[in-house]
Amino acid sequence: MNDEMPMIDVFYDGKCGLCNKEISYYRRIAKDGVFNWLDIATDPTPLKAHNLSQSEALRRLHVRDAKGQWHIGADAFIIIWRQLSYWKMLAGVVALPGIRQMAKWGYNRLANYRFSRLSHCQIALQHDTAKPDPNQQA
Repeated sequence: MNDEMPMIDVFYDGKCGLCNKEISYYRRIAKDGVFNWLDIATDPTPLKAHNLSQSEALRRLHVRDAKGQWHIGADAFIIIWRQLSYWKMLAGVVALPGIRQMAKWGYNRLANYRFSRLSHCQIALQHDTAKPDPNQQA
């Protein structure tokens, strides 16, 4: 682990083409030891420790910083961008009041649309919302 920067957990949808492309780019330009990249579409196991459902985590990007605080959606990108050369300025601009609210609105619209269109997201949602059969013995 890098002593200068804290480790940041990034929970992302590796089965989403757009998401995977963007995260792959960030992985290439990020310094070693800053991020722990967790593809929760392929392996949702890390979510259990945080009581997050897979569908909830697939719907929006989730970041857990070194202090254990959660940042979701546009706020998660701001945390990532603050650690990347050439992206720090964008993080500062997007974090400004007004701009942050617009970024959240735009991100949430895109995230909801993407989530509704991807079959693996819908399968995760069905799995997460399925009620156990009371007639079935454990």
